[in-house]
Amino acid sequence: MKLAMIGFGQAGGKIVDRFLEYDDRTDGGIVRAAIAVNTAKADLIGLENIPQENRVLIGQARVKGHGVGADNELGAEVAEEDIDEVQNAVDAIPTHEVDAFLVCAGMGGGTGSGGAPVLAKHLKRIYTIPVYGLGVLPGTDEGGIYTLNAARSFQTFVREVDNLLVFDNDSWRQTGESVEGGYDQINEEIVRRFGILFGAGEVGEGQDVAESVVDSSEIINTLSGGGVSTVGYASEDVELTGGGGGLLARFTGGTGNGPEDGLDAANTTNRITSLVRKAALGRLTLPCEIDGTERALLVLAGPNEYLNRKGIERGRKWLEEETGSMEVRGGDYPLDDPEVSAAILLSGVTNVPRIKRLQQVAIEAQENMEDIQAESQQNLETLVEDEEDELEPLF
Repeated sequence: MKLAMIGFGQAGGKIVDRFLEYDDRTDGGIVRAAIAVNTAKADLIGLENIPQENRVLIGQARVKGHGVGADNELGAEVAEEDIDEVQNAVDAIPTHEVDAFLVCAGMGGGTGSGGAPVLAKHLKRIYTIPVYGLGVLPGTDEGGIYTLNAARSFQTFVREVDNLLVFDNDSWRQTGESVEGGYDQINEEIVRRFGILFGAGEVGEGQDVAESVVDSSEIINTLSGGGVSTVGYASEDVELTGGGGGLLARFTGGTGNGPEDGLDAANTTNRITSLVRKAALGRLTLPCEIDGTERALLVLAGPNEYLNRKGIERGRKWLEEETGSMEVRGGDYPLDDPEVSAAILLSGVTNVPRIKRLQQVAIEAQENMEDIQAESQQNLETLVEDEEDELEPLF
């Protein structure tokens, strides 16, 4: 699937930057064009892979390149005012070669959470290809203002895109981890999962062709109907060449003498089915109950000799039963990696306790902020009060 990726704000720009690095490293060919949009000049300078001419600084008249200070209402206003500058960069994209736009943003800050929904609305008005969002939720320990931003942005963003793919930082931050190290790891998790999904169906020179190809239309059909999506992922190492037992034997149940000796079909089938279950029931990008999922897509990636067709079919059938969905697509993606991985896209999820909790915390934060502002105004008036009315103000 060929994507035009636009990173809005600091987190969005870093994700798109990492996608380009991943694309180059894996020779994936997913990113057809990449743009970063920001109100902070320093954030754009810090990017490594997005071309200079595709880095768009907006809001210079309002914030002078210093960002919007976590004010996502200001972020939305600036995006509205300077949308033509973003459009100039988008005009350079050969959209006839692109399957979809993917607008990436952190939803807790100001620029991305405010501007990304504005851009999505603009793109949908002009182009006929789908516009998807990739939104990153802040951790609950990041503070009330970021939670409030995320709740308001989520509510807006999900209505303006054809589907909103969500990644929840809360589920992925590790205790004792540095902020920079934590976000680096999170971004790597994001691109690995979405890289497998969006990369499926691409065939390079000399690569094996999938038995059951997952092309862009499968992904588009899975994401159609809108709503919120989450992605599950699991992988297991295998050996590409001969070796005495070890991981190959663990995956195949065989002797470990390499694929050329033939794989234990029954055991490989079971291993793939187990991998599918692990991907669906393990750590999702957005934790949720998978029962009630409207549509799903299963991609099994790895060396061709390990992609057992029967295992994929059985995994797909199991996913149908678990989600209760009649629309579960599936296929394989031959890669030369020394691992077999399962990526599962669950689209149209509705039983998401994290979103309900986010909204509740945001409502409380909003009420608290209103109380604090009212109290602050009262305290200021008490401080400067002239009880005897002896002082005259200057004007």
